[in-house]
Amino acid sequence: MHGDQLEVTVDVVRRLVAEQHPRWAGLPVREVAAVGTVNAVFRLGDGLAVRMPLRRRDPAEVRAELEAERDAMVELVAATAVPTPVPVALGEPGDGYPLPWSVQTWLPGRDAVVVDPAASTRFARDLARLVLELRATSTRGRRFTGSGRGGHLPDHDAAVEAYLLAGAHLLDVDRLGRTWERLRTLPREAPDAMTHGDLVPGNVLVEDGRLAGVLDGGGLGPADPALDLVGAWHLLDAGPRAELRRALGCGDLEWARGRAWAFQQALGLVGYYEHSHPTMSRLGRRTLARLLED
Repeated sequence: MHGDQLEVTVDVVRRLVAEQHPRWAGLPVREVAAVGTVNAVFRLGDGLAVRMPLRRRDPAEVRAELEAERDAMVELVAATAVPTPVPVALGEPGDGYPLPWSVQTWLPGRDAVVVDPAASTRFARDLARLVLELRATSTRGRRFTGSGRGGHLPDHDAAVEAYLLAGAHLLDVDRLGRTWERLRTLPREAPDAMTHGDLVPGNVLVEDGRLAGVLDGGGLGPADPALDLVGAWHLLDAGPRAELRRALGCGDLEWARGRAWAFQQALGLVGYYEHSHPTMSRLGRRTLARLLED
């Protein structure tokens, strides 16, 4: 998926676990066919998951990110009644793998890529409750300081231009370019709130049309509260999407800014992952279609 991607095998994971966390040395290790693009994921026994960062980077930077991710996951567990993985341990670089890595509890279930909740109003209400629980969590005076989604929309102009070029053979880029010109100028009125930051199909678990769990909690942090509205278009058809908006009490501006963040994220998936991860590319195109239909 990435030019700087590391190859991670079951043997490497088994060896690192045995060397650094010998209490788990006898547990079976199985690779997970996950939709994610940041980590290779392995089951460790029945109750644990090993997450190995995929892209070659400075180990000190990766460790700092994993420590921040661990703290955010602990905060997410306390913030919501929705099941979410719990951090268990960190690992160090070792033979066959050059970066720190992490262990967390395994959350059973099937994600929204496999079980599509798009037509479920019950799922929409569950998603609204999750977002409201996160917004009710104190930011403790923290503000958004990152460079990703959740801050100033025009900061993403260059990225959007690159995404349009990458997807020119797949998309109506003239129409999409005009759409971004309208979205990028939307003003910001609401203060930062706590957000999950990445409510995409691969990060939510579904059972019987309900929200059964939420993954990838390491991105929890203060940001534009409209950021978590991306799930409205990534996850839901028109009827349940309207139910989500009603349950959240979203005004026109907040809803439109949610469209802007969903647009920026979905557009980035289409061209980048066209060949390396077609599922992600298709998900991006589906979200763009929903955005343009609204």
